[in-house]
Formats: sequence, structure tokens, C-alpha cells
Amino acid sequence: QVQLVESGGGLVQAGGSLRLSCAASGDTFSRWTMGWFRQAPGQEREFVAAINWSGDNTYYADSAKGRFTISRDNAEKLVYLQMNSLKPEDTAVYYCKADRGSVTIWGQGTQVTVSS
Repeated sequence: QVQLVESGGGLVQAGGSLRLSCAASGDTFSRWTMGWFRQAPGQEREFVAAINWSGDNTYYADSAKGRFTISRDNAEKLVYLQMNSLKPEDTAVYYCKADRGSVTIWGQGTQVTVSS
């Protein structure tokens, strides 16, 4: 199994950048598809970005394309979300997610607040 811990959230002004990290425990990290989701107050949790096990394939929500970059370091068991040109509407709790077959694991989330 994998356990996930997110970090890197915080308060940033509009137009600024943040890099979120997701640290995974467990010895099968490289076999998991990893993703980032976010949930704003009163809204459903929504997909942001995903990356396959090798890092060769990445996927983005339309809202993230061109501004966010997902990457992973299998040796260090880390997944990153580089967020640039942040907007107030990016304010949310950001969650790391791991998928392998029918198993899904979530982290506890990290708060990102973008001020206007």
C-alpha cells in the first residue's frame, strides 16, 4: 500500500507560483498512477492533473493547461504540481491521489489560497 502526504500549500498573490509536493511511502510507488485534485468550499472535488507510472504521459484539466505542470520522481517517491500564474479561483484544498487497478488512496490535502 501507499500513504500520501501533501505539502507546499500556502497563501500567494494572484499571478504568483507554488509547488506542491506529495510524498509517498511504500515500496511500490512506481506502479501507481498519481494525480492531483482540488476542492473549493461548497464545491465538488475536481480533477486537476494526472501522470502515469513512468511519467511519460500527463493529463490536465482545461483550467490547469498551460499553467500547471505535474511531474514525479519515482526514486524519491515524490509527485509535484508546479502551479504558475495562479488565480483567485485556484483557491482550494489540493489533494494527492494514487490509483492502481481498483484501489484509490488519497492524501490529507494542503490548502492553497490565492489573493486578488
